[in-house]
Amino acid sequence: MDTLVGKDDSIYVGIDIGTSNVCVLVGHPDSAGRIRVIGTGIVPASGMRKGGVTHLESVVRAIDAAKDRAERTSGYEITSALVSLSGAQISSMNSSGMVGVSGQTIDFGDVTRAIEAARSVALPHNKHIVHVIPRGFVVDGQEGIKSAIGMHGYRLEVEAHIVTAGATALQNLEMCIDATGIAVDGWVLGSLAAAEAVLTDTEREMGVVVCDIGGGTCDLAIFIENAVFHTAVIPVGGDHLTNDIAKGLHLPQESAELVKQRHGHGLREAVEPQQTFAVRPFGHDRPLHFKQTDLVAIIEPRIEELFILVRQEIKRAACDGLLPAGLVLTGGTSLLPGIREIASNVLQLPVRLGQAEDIRGLVDKLQTPEFAASIGLLQWARLLEQQEALEHRAYRGIAWPRLSLRKAVEFLYRLLPG
Repeated sequence: MDTLVGKDDSIYVGIDIGTSNVCVLVGHPDSAGRIRVIGTGIVPASGMRKGGVTHLESVVRAIDAAKDRAERTSGYEITSALVSLSGAQISSMNSSGMVGVSGQTIDFGDVTRAIEAARSVALPHNKHIVHVIPRGFVVDGQEGIKSAIGMHGYRLEVEAHIVTAGATALQNLEMCIDATGIAVDGWVLGSLAAAEAVLTDTEREMGVVVCDIGGGTCDLAIFIENAVFHTAVIPVGGDHLTNDIAKGLHLPQESAELVKQRHGHGLREAVEPQQTFAVRPFGHDRPLHFKQTDLVAIIEPRIEELFILVRQEIKRAACDGLLPAGLVLTGGTSLLPGIREIASNVLQLPVRLGQAEDIRGLVDKLQTPEFAASIGLLQWARLLEQQEALEHRAYRGIAWPRLSLRKAVEFLYRLLPG
């Protein structure tokens, strides 16, 4: 059976291609409307660096292996999927669009035209728009409107957040996915996917930042008053810790990664001064014993540096002091002991680990912060399915333009409640 997003059988597929792992999930909604995971495929990634493709064949092999495992556990043939997106090629901006209302009452068509006006921004030829996310509306000068549909007015303005990606990076990644026989239904920024899985409505309304820390990048998404306010990608992740450990202790990369996972900690005061571990460095025939405090001395400054960069990004977005709900950490690196305390100290914000809770099925390995973005892709697929019903509705005899609306309205009802 074909596995397509938005079809009657309501089978959802998400592919999260990270620097460390490739995760393919298959799911569908249960009778209570919750996502039930029916297929999983998780394999180590190769050929990726900081969210970008560095070796096509390696990426293809990893995706194909994850796809095969997901197909065997779900019983479905995977032909299309939503795909997460990250990397230094991601950038964002805020834009606004204004249109005259076609009638006395604002309808879906008016909102669509306003969003299209907002996305009509000058971009370099090598940039591609991934998301156009409405943040709020202005009707005849009245600001702060969350949903303008059904209101009376003559002039409609929309404030939107636009996420773009490098066209070449997208083409290379899509080429890898196509080579496995999977069509890309759409791209979803990794931090927005993670946010869909872990944030509460209260956090979105009060002001919160999601920090999805993977192997190669740290993806940020800031929500204020239930709308996406800012997104960014910081090209620092868990692999930088591994590289520092490898250089500091003269270890192979594989050994450094194991040391980080088994003995790593971010707080010097949280480890015993005499605690040691054994590992064999370069140039030695047998393992040597290292103090765990020496390992912490390598890890702690890098983690502090990461959250200093996060703090700078928050200030650059003019969100400093607007995030009472604090920081929600996701991604594999968020599991490092002590990282919450460092983040809280640097940012002076409350910090919690985020993981998807309201899911069922094959979730034994998935209910951790590491797979928040993967679960979020399935939830995004469900949202897109709901939006597709709107895309085909006609108003005054004019059908909604499918391609322009698909990206423009995907968050309209999720983020801007009417």
